[in-house]
Amino acid sequence: MLLYPANAIEALEFNKICALLKQKCRSDLSRRHVDELRFHTHVDYVRPELEQANEFKTILQSSDFFPNDFTDNIQRELALLGIAGSVLNGEQLLSLQHLAFNTRDILLWFKKNNEFFPALRAICSNTEYEKKIAELISAVIDDNGMVRDTASRELAQIRAEINSKRHELRRAFEGIIRKLGKQGYLADISEGFLNGRRVAAVQAEYKRIVKGILHGESDTQRTVFIEPEETIELNNEIFSQERAEAREVHKILLQATASLSQHHQLLNAYYQLSGIYDLIRAKALLAIDINGVMPILSPHPGFELIKAYHPLLYLHNKQAGKATIPLNLKLDRQQRILIISGPNAGGKTVSMKTVGLLQAMLQAGLLVPVDERSEMGIFKQIMIHIGDTQSIEHELSTYSAHLQAMKYFADFANGKTLFFIDELGSGSDPNLGGAFAEAIVEELAKKHAIGIITTHYLNLKVMAGKIPGIINGAMAFDEAKLEPLYQLTIGKPGSSYTFAIAQRSGLAPHIIARAKQLTQREHFSLDKMLHQTEKQSVVLTEKEKELSHLLKENERLKKNLEELTDKEKLKQHFETLRLQNKIKKEELDYLRDMERKFKQIIQDWKRSENKQEVIASAEQVLFKKKNININASLAKKADKNYEIVASPPQIGNLVRNKSNHQVGTLMELRDKRAIVKVGKLPFNVSVEELVTVRKREKAPNAK
Repeated sequence: MLLYPANAIEALEFNKICALLKQKCRSDLSRRHVDELRFHTHVDYVRPELEQANEFKTILQSSDFFPNDFTDNIQRELALLGIAGSVLNGEQLLSLQHLAFNTRDILLWFKKNNEFFPALRAICSNTEYEKKIAELISAVIDDNGMVRDTASRELAQIRAEINSKRHELRRAFEGIIRKLGKQGYLADISEGFLNGRRVAAVQAEYKRIVKGILHGESDTQRTVFIEPEETIELNNEIFSQERAEAREVHKILLQATASLSQHHQLLNAYYQLSGIYDLIRAKALLAIDINGVMPILSPHPGFELIKAYHPLLYLHNKQAGKATIPLNLKLDRQQRILIISGPNAGGKTVSMKTVGLLQAMLQAGLLVPVDERSEMGIFKQIMIHIGDTQSIEHELSTYSAHLQAMKYFADFANGKTLFFIDELGSGSDPNLGGAFAEAIVEELAKKHAIGIITTHYLNLKVMAGKIPGIINGAMAFDEAKLEPLYQLTIGKPGSSYTFAIAQRSGLAPHIIARAKQLTQREHFSLDKMLHQTEKQSVVLTEKEKELSHLLKENERLKKNLEELTDKEKLKQHFETLRLQNKIKKEELDYLRDMERKFKQIIQDWKRSENKQEVIASAEQVLFKKKNININASLAKKADKNYEIVASPPQIGNLVRNKSNHQVGTLMELRDKRAIVKVGKLPFNVSVEELVTVRKREKAPNAK
């Protein structure tokens, strides 16, 4: 992506984002990748990097563990692998083994989670784990980076001889120490090591008595360190064996390094893989800090930002416990240029920098702090003109430098350019500067460039109604408190609040009054109109917020009422079914009892000699059955004309007797008894025998 000027990134404070990103990196390689971040100009390059960061963010937020723990800097080791005859020591070989294990763990992790993180998996899709690397190193080096005794037969033999000689030396030396101790020749410390030799600490006055080699003396010269002559030969033999051991270790390491050099390219790929995943992890951690998400991507220039934040401002306010006002803005091919007006220190430049920084972050593959519904496109170049650009070196005044920047904008801007101009036309005569500013805006509009301009010029504020593609924006200002609200409103120009800010700064009232008199009448009239418009807009915004809150509350209460109504209907329905099932159960229980009695009568008939007595019992049962049939008929008739209601009986309700199914009107309630009028006759019945009913509506006859 083309950037103008050369310090455009610093002007947008992207370098501060990179500094935060570096703090999240764990390896030197990933920090170098941060320094080499590229701004992609094709959506097919931006999308994978955003998806990778988004997937890693999901892993971190789910408390899962991604096994990329390798953070050593092994560039020197990899370089040595490519040089014939080079030798890596045990610790360096151990680092390469850890790198191989790290790659193995990553590939195994993706085998378990392959379908969930396709973007991260694609990075290592062509990588294969070569187990020979770890096996080769394990055969030579132990877990502490030391060459194993089993690395070669010669090394094992040499170390066995060294251990034997050291054991012999230890016994001989201990005997000498005991002897010298009994003779009273030893100093307080008795023994030590000098020049790699084991020596006895002898009092200085006895140094000529004790036979051996003098290796040194203490600072006080009261103690001398002598290697006893009995151990000199043993020490020499051990020293010789240790040199043989060193030569054999060097030979083993040389062979191991030569064998590993065959996998030089693969190990380098493993190292690059670890750095890439560490960089993606850093991106995900930064995104969590700033609430970064992946917006909807578009291949075309333009953007629609919803609830966007300046990440650095968000972090600063978060640390200070203050809220950050979000930015909502849409610029595309139809509305290309936004002219922001409003008071100084009201947030115009911050709004402009927010858009520029988020666009740079997106095209560098970083998640941005916006709502997920936001849509962002891709630009080929970004042009910035912010702050004082006076050049002492080239003897350019502020306005001359300003015009040179505008010349570059006018010459090279196109439909894939995103530009930002702070205080267009400032630094010159207001009338002439305003005229030049208007001409520059017209040229940029013809070029179909997309960008944001901040200004106080009234002629630029009225361009939105004359030139297609230009829209106005204003920074809100609380005139009552005389302080900015840092909120961008699209669709109308804003007042500069010159006199309000002067009043806030404590300027004398008579000076402010005189300034108003000297101000051109037309200029003051228009600024006053903008002032009143913005004031009404602030009031209207508050009313809209209040109305929105009331509508949401009304919707919540409506939803609660519907839920309560549905629950009550369901409760009544279940109560009705329960009562109906209870009646059916009583009838079923009675029929089962009748069946049991008839079976008993048949058995009694077969066994009894007194048939008349059996017949009498049967008549009694049949009589009751007849009553049941009559009762069932009455129940059927009642079900046809009345339906059961789940509510408890109340005075004036139609009620039905569970036993005889007669329907009447409830006249009176007396504790657990009730007076029911059936026809013209009142009956005293138990309340438990009654259920509430209502007449069924007769269906109209079909024509």
